[in-house]
Amino acid sequence: MKSKWKLMAGIALLAVFLIGSAQVYRILSGSYTVLKNPSSESASDPESEKLLAPDFTVFDKDGNEVKLSSFRGTPVVVNFWASWCPPCKAEMPDFHKLWEETGEDIAFLMINATDGMRETKETADSFLAEQEYRFPVYYDTQQEALYTFAVNSFPTTFIIDSDGYLVQRYVGMIDEDILREAIEPIR
Repeated sequence: MKSKWKLMAGIALLAVFLIGSAQVYRILSGSYTVLKNPSSESASDPESEKLLAPDFTVFDKDGNEVKLSSFRGTPVVVNFWASWCPPCKAEMPDFHKLWEETGEDIAFLMINATDGMRETKETADSFLAEQEYRFPVYYDTQQEALYTFAVNSFPTTFIIDSDGYLVQRYVGMIDEDILREAIEPIR
């Protein structure tokens, strides 16, 4: 009889835990608009429904908030990177070169995955200074951009047209030729 009550109490506790977990998930997930189906196949298929890039907030070198939506009207290359990531470091010269070539025609948002532990603003700034990169870098200190764009691998690059629609996504390192090909349609 006692084991039956223990079993019933265990089931009740499990039910309370599951319901509580579902409520916490619902509340926390409401804080972010997560990019749905960011696959390169659907984003580049002209027959598919266009996908508006969800907005996020990152911080510039001075700590000022910068929103993706503030670049509306300009094509955007969004690159997520970290200074500890060898493929990120390897593709940076190509991004810097094309940033210099395109000037203000295309906005390059080089977003550092600043988690405060493995990657800090100081380690990112040190890497950038050593390499003498001058493009604007933004810091995702709240991880909002990473969550919003469902980034789980570095580097990851998104190409967004001037109307704010996703055109392409690349997971992993890309080279100059691929980057040139990617930005050609948004120029």
